[in-house]
Parts: sequence; C-alpha cells; structure tokens
Amino acid sequence: MKKNNIGYLLREGIRSVFLHGFMSFAAIWVTVACLLIMGTFSLVLYNLNEIILELEKDNQVLVYIDETYSEAEAKSVGSQINMIANVHNAQFVSRQEALSAFVDEQQDEALFEGLEASTFRDRFVVSMEDNALMKQTCEDMKKIEGVADVEAHYEISEGFQMIQQILNIASMIIIAVLFVVSMLIISNTVKLAMYDRKEEISIMKMVGATNSFIRWPFVVEGFILGFTAAVLAFFLQWGLYNLLQMQIASIDTLNLFNMLPFVEVIELVAVCYGAVGFFVGIFGSLLSIRKFLKV
Repeated sequence: MKKNNIGYLLREGIRSVFLHGFMSFAAIWVTVACLLIMGTFSLVLYNLNEIILELEKDNQVLVYIDETYSEAEAKSVGSQINMIANVHNAQFVSRQEALSAFVDEQQDEALFEGLEASTFRDRFVVSMEDNALMKQTCEDMKKIEGVADVEAHYEISEGFQMIQQILNIASMIIIAVLFVVSMLIISNTVKLAMYDRKEEISIMKMVGATNSFIRWPFVVEGFILGFTAAVLAFFLQWGLYNLLQMQIASIDTLNLFNMLPFVEVIELVAVCYGAVGFFVGIFGSLLSIRKFLKV
C-alpha cells in the first residue's frame, strides 16, 4: 500500500470519528463504563482469590510421629515428608513445644501445670503446594515409616476450592458478556458512519476500489474508539481502585480484606485493557462493515 494511500485512509478514519461526534462520544464512554465494571469486578475477584490462597496456606496438616521415636528419630522422618512432591514445607514441633502451645491456648493455665510433655507426640506441621491434592498427599505421608497419624481438614480445603471455582466461572461469564456488549456498541457506531457513506461506498466499488481500501478507514475509526476508551478506563480504574482500597482500609480495622497495591497488578490491567480496546475496536468495525461491502 502506498504512503499517500495510508495517509488518506488514516485521515478518513479520524475524520469519521469527529464527523459522528455525539455517537463517537457515546460509544467511548459506554465502552469505558463496560470496561470499568468488567475491570473492577475482575480485580475484586483477583483479590478474593489471593485471600483464599493465603487462607489455604493456613489450612495445614498435622503429621504425628510414633510415640516410641526419640526426638532425633522423629526429626529424621521430616526429610521423607519433604520428599513428597506436593509438600511445600514440613515444620517440626517437639513434644515440649506442643505442650507449651496447648497450655498457652487455655484460659486457665494453672489447671495444666502438672501436664508432662510425654503426653504429647512429636509432630510436623505440613503445608501443601496444592490443597486440591491434599487427600493423596496425606495418604502418601501415612505410608512413611514412623508416621502414626495424619490429621487434615479436607472439608475446609474442598470449600476453598469450590469458592475459587464459583468465582472463576462468574468472572468469565461477566467478562465475556461485557466484552460482547462493548464490541456491539463500537460496531453500531461504525454502522452509522457506513449508512451515511453507503452511496460513496457503492461508487468506490463501481470504480474498482478494493474491499481493503474501503474497509481501512472504518477499521481506523473503530481502533481509535476502542483505544481511547481503553486509555480512559485504565486511568479511571487506577483512581477508583486506590479510592476503594483507602475506603476498605478505613473500615476494615481487623485487616480481614487486604487489597493488593495497584502497582502489583498495573501491568496486567494495562495489557488487558489494551487488548480489549484493540479487539473491540478492530473486530467491531470488521463485523459491521462486512455486509456493506457486498454491493
């Protein structure tokens, strides 16, 4: 394509955006609204998922060692536990440490002053790489010589996994719906431009203009609308996220919901908004112009 043709196509695309100023304005801000709703919901789900992952780490497994084992023998079992693929960490807790922790948890410590450490067993507090594999990992640990019992809360792990699945499904559905809505908005805006230039398109076809030559100005228009909406939505999302983070921090005195700083997700948000703006603009235009080229 010649340079002068490229310049013409770009000028025509930009001119069309300003020619349909009100509809372009409406398309941009409705798309911004869709992106903000989609982005805010996605970021909330992302933060909830991170919180669930942190809570899963606290869902640890207790591995009790045979009471006939000495402390040195009990510690040696830890190397075999750590060799299991899904084990992230196995922390040794001696009988004396278990006794001290038990007494500290009681309201009336005086009742347990005479309790001896031999009453307890040496143990390991084990955290998993993937809690979905907890049952299999526990079965593998039970097979290790010296392991007397394994205590795990499978129902908590399964509950976390169910919540994650629900959040992921809800996120995908809402994102997909909003993506389609944004694409249709851009597509309809470009359609209006084509209705105004229907006769011009027919003449261009009759004098031998190629489909690509006719198509490009409208693709440029769609790209400008989508990209502008993405840029505006990104900066508005940044401000909205920080505002929401401050509001939650002022209300949540117990730090139950700690949102990630925006700088930790800024690249992800920028890439996603840029990609959505690009695809919504380009493919929205291509979808709307297709039938007008069949002249």
